Amino acid sequence: MTRRLILSLTIVMAFLWLLAVGLGLVVMEEELAEIFDGTLQDTAERLVPLVVDDLEHRDPPGASPQQLQTGSSGGDREYLIYQVRDPSGRVLIRSHDAPEQAFEAPLKPGFSRNAEYQFYTATDDNRTIFVQVADAFENREEALREGAVALFLPLVLLIPVSGAAIWLVVRRLVRPVGELRQEIETKDGGNMEQIDSAMLPRELRPIAISVNRLMARLRTALEAEREFTSNSAHELRTPIAGALAQTQMLIAELKTDASRHRARQIEASLVRLGHLAEKLLQLSRAEAGIGMAGTQVDLGRVLDMVVTDFRRSMDEPERLVLHRAPGARLAGPFSEDAFAIVLRNLIENALVHGTRNTPVEIFLEEDGCLRIVNGADVMSDAQLASIRKRFSRGNTAAAGSGLGLSIVERLLSQMNGRLVLLSPASSRRDGFEARLELPNRA
Repeated sequence: MTRRLILSLTIVMAFLWLLAVGLGLVVMEEELAEIFDGTLQDTAERLVPLVVDDLEHRDPPGASPQQLQTGSSGGDREYLIYQVRDPSGRVLIRSHDAPEQAFEAPLKPGFSRNAEYQFYTATDDNRTIFVQVADAFENREEALREGAVALFLPLVLLIPVSGAAIWLVVRRLVRPVGELRQEIETKDGGNMEQIDSAMLPRELRPIAISVNRLMARLRTALEAEREFTSNSAHELRTPIAGALAQTQMLIAELKTDASRHRARQIEASLVRLGHLAEKLLQLSRAEAGIGMAGTQVDLGRVLDMVVTDFRRSMDEPERLVLHRAPGARLAGPFSEDAFAIVLRNLIENALVHGTRNTPVEIFLEEDGCLRIVNGADVMSDAQLASIRKRFSRGNTAAAGSGLGLSIVERLLSQMNGRLVLLSPASSRRDGFEARLELPNRA
């Protein structure tokens, strides 16, 4: 919008200036014609008494035109030329640059013209002599050209300078619009603070007020949704755990294989339901914005603790391998709880969806980059984009809620980090890699 406004104003301004100069040239042409015609008439009328007096005192009177020819003008071009003619049309006197042949102009007082000259003819009271003064149209065209150059030449400099001035003024005036746009762009589920409308121009205040009202309604709706999700997940954990315990006791008491099979199906459903409730609780905490903390935290210690917890609960703890580069450290003002949730979701995804009997490797690089690599078939870019969506599980038969990566990305956005998914993994022809990049402020 700013570029279009600057370009439009510059074009309109340049067009108006050119139009004004064009109209000025039309007026100047008319004024120059009046000035030149007035000069012609004034010169001819002033020459008449001088010529009459000169001819009366000639010795002998009536000498030939060659004898009465005016002297040289010293080499300078004459802008006005004249001839003095008798009633028969014979040239009695002429200026230095005037032709020897009589002008192609009638012997009657007033203006006349041909293809090259504008003439004015003046005569004495007895009409015994006729003074004809001529002005070449070339002189008028030259004066008009010089005037046009004098008017147009400044525009060559004025139009760019004016364009730069318009750019500066427009950029300054529309700066509040850009600042308002940036403020609106920052608003999301983690930032719903009101926009300070007092610092905005009067024309933009209604927009900021409307956005603030919308943010207030969204904040209320999101808080209600988060509270409902958190309360529901928290309240479901106890009855699910109780139902799961009762089901396991029932399996131990049942005698027939068919009954035990049905009871185990119930147990599996309750386990999945408990897992979903746990993910919903994590999602609620992620939506609440727990990513940042006020003090520096050593996240390497959190990594060790999470890996140890996973190994204790695994049948094959050696499947989870941690590689820490010498001197590698990851620290920053991040929430330990949020980072632990991120790690648990990524490691759990690698263990559940990775190829069985293949190790899940965790790499902590020297620059603080954390990579989690597991065996898997190569995925396309469309599949990688799909699994980022909430409740999307991709092409897998393994159990899961489809919320893990959504929770991870939500928390990482609060921690000013990002999640990079690669398939195949780095330096491999297959496998899946989740790369966690945080600003390392160790």
